[in-house]
Amino acid sequence: MNALQSLTWSLDGWIIVAGCLCALSAALLGNFLVLRKMSMLGDAITHAVLPGLAAAFLLTGNRSSIAMFVGAVIVGVLTALFSEWIRGFGKVDEGASMGVVFTSLFALGLVMIVQAADHVDLDPGCVLYGAIELTPLDLVRFAGLEMPRVVAVLSVVLCINVAFVALFYKELKLSSFDASLATALGFRATLIHYSLMTLVAITAVASFESVGNILVVAMFVVPPAAALMLTDRLSMVILLSSLIAIASGVLGHLSALVVPGWFGFRSTSTSGMMAVATGLLFVVAMLLGPRHGVLVKAVRRQMLSWRILAEDVLAVMFRMEEHRDHVVATGAQLGPRLMAGPLSTALLLRMHQGRGNVQPIDSGYRLTKRGRTQARWLVRSHRLWEQYLVDEAGVDTDRLHAKADALEHVTDAEMGDKLNRETRDTQTDPHGSPIPPLEH
Repeated sequence: MNALQSLTWSLDGWIIVAGCLCALSAALLGNFLVLRKMSMLGDAITHAVLPGLAAAFLLTGNRSSIAMFVGAVIVGVLTALFSEWIRGFGKVDEGASMGVVFTSLFALGLVMIVQAADHVDLDPGCVLYGAIELTPLDLVRFAGLEMPRVVAVLSVVLCINVAFVALFYKELKLSSFDASLATALGFRATLIHYSLMTLVAITAVASFESVGNILVVAMFVVPPAAALMLTDRLSMVILLSSLIAIASGVLGHLSALVVPGWFGFRSTSTSGMMAVATGLLFVVAMLLGPRHGVLVKAVRRQMLSWRILAEDVLAVMFRMEEHRDHVVATGAQLGPRLMAGPLSTALLLRMHQGRGNVQPIDSGYRLTKRGRTQARWLVRSHRLWEQYLVDEAGVDTDRLHAKADALEHVTDAEMGDKLNRETRDTQTDPHGSPIPPLEH
């Protein structure tokens, strides 16, 4: 709490703004990288820019940010071009082509750096984590305001990326899902592709110095991947990935100040914690996403299995009444037929009693009129499906029950009427059991 109370805009505010600008710029383009199955292109570019940095230093003799930036962008674009050329010429997948290019360029960059080893420093920690904590120390005048240089650069990059996505949204969407169709419709899918690759390179290089390799790669991939766990609509994916990116920037810096104190440490890398934050948000989306969330799908499967078992209780009681074996059914009699435990059977019977489908009689339960109507429909659907599967699909009689048992639970009135017509209003199923008529 003390760390949060000491927050100041002049220091922490600019750090958060820089992190959010980087995250948002990368996430906007990352949506289309993920859709194109090119998620690791950002990682390839951040590795491959090393020869561009080295070449800029060897040619100019100084570490001017502009020269370094231009050199890195050129090599970043070449990385995308070479990857695409190798993929098409060599008929290899995208991952293999990127692996060949960025490892080769990275190795070349190391050789070039060795030549300048006496004149330039290469800090591995800075390469990995950047120096976002030093953001407020390098100030410039931009748009009439004094702000950190990296904030000014990333603001321009973000505006360019937003304009690109907004102006070419339709083309990006179509070429990401089906490049051939985009070309057939008159869109220059190749031009859109290389424009996207160029902006990815510019964004990666612009973010590289301040936030390092880890955060850039994380923001290109993780926010879009998390958004795709929450929705399938591209417009919503872009919006949600942007919100996740911003949240990661804010939570990451606050966590870097607070979390280390829980374990007795003073601080940790802000860029690293921003990457951790976006990873945690992805885990939340993966678990709780309304369509693809692991826990949500598990709960849905459990609810579906309970609904099916609850319907089977009524169907089994109806069949017992049909054979006059037991007009009154007990949990002990139903459990083995349903292959369910005594607790589950008792809970389902209590549930049906509350819904008015069964009523307690002596030590057992009996179907009410409401419950018998539901049970009759289930049994009718089951036997119609058995007859249909024999007549139309030629399914063996010993395999009918399991297939019809699954289909009866998804049969509505319209499908039931169609089944009845297709089976020519048959009165019995393949086993000779009567098909219950509909109540009128």
